[in-house]
Amino acid sequence: MHNVMSVDGRLDFVPADIELYYELASRWKVNAILSGSDTILAAADHLSGSSGTGPGERRSKDPRDKRPLLVVPDSRGRVRDWKPWLDQPYWRDVVVLCSGRTPGPYLRRLERDSIDTIVSGEDRVDMRRALEQLNSRFGVRNVRLDSGGTLNGVLLREGMVDEVSVLVHPALVGGTSQSSIFNAPDLKSAANVVNLKIKHVEKLRSGYVWLRYSVARAVTE
Repeated sequence: MHNVMSVDGRLDFVPADIELYYELASRWKVNAILSGSDTILAAADHLSGSSGTGPGERRSKDPRDKRPLLVVPDSRGRVRDWKPWLDQPYWRDVVVLCSGRTPGPYLRRLERDSIDTIVSGEDRVDMRRALEQLNSRFGVRNVRLDSGGTLNGVLLREGMVDEVSVLVHPALVGGTSQSSIFNAPDLKSAANVVNLKIKHVEKLRSGYVWLRYSVARAVTE
């Protein structure tokens, strides 16, 4: 899990150093980048122009291509245009995670556009089963979670994160609404607190601090 945040843990109104953020992210050799549909929708306006890949006209798949997959849970079929994402050079392909609740027309559209899907879970994506299928079908072993607080919260609560990386921006945002790197239902006790063990601290340019933690105790249901 890799995020940039303010000192008080907020994701909004933080003028992040994106170049630095991805410079650090590139240090992990991963097979897949996992991003939530909210993150994908929010970033869509900032993508560079298309290179001409049309629906059903996918790039040739080279087995020697070592770039990661872009993996996105989209159970409700919210991302209507995958073309800009297919045209990006940072990954070799896109895989959409769906559930039994995903609308049939959306699944057929993904199939028509030659976009791989994994269907797991009934009302929402069963992330554990989906990651197991990513492993069995695509050989994915290492995943970088590059998303907002909601998907972070799901995976942290289910004990599926083994490292937390945070690039801390030297600013305080404040506020009472939820916009943190870890959004999840309130706990009833301290039993399911996700405990961390510090493994790296580094002061970087412009006052940024990079913190890396291992998850000290996996949370299970």
